[in-house]
Amino acid sequence: MSNSNTFSGVPILKNNQPRFPLGQCAATPGAIDAVAETGEDLGSFVRRHHGGEWGDVCEEDAQANDDALTDGSRLLSVYFTKNYTKLYVITEADRSVTTVLLADEY
Repeated sequence: MSNSNTFSGVPILKNNQPRFPLGQCAATPGAIDAVAETGEDLGSFVRRHHGGEWGDVCEEDAQANDDALTDGSRLLSVYFTKNYTKLYVITEADRSVTTVLLADEY
């Protein structure tokens, strides 16, 4: 077995444990279509977010997410599909809902 930090292009989390409640999970039709076009698994983006791997956010947003784990603020992750479509995964501050959407649907 490889000692790589990725599996099929998806980062392997050091701590594969969920870091916060997701609440109800939802995705917009645009996000579902974008992921289906590439054959990727929508759940892989949600699992990365759930494990605290924030994707392509700036340092300030990554720190805000880390802080949100203790202060209960909203969480935002940014990922790109294989064809470079930008996805947001957002968990609301009350942890009732996590939504996957296209960046231009925000």
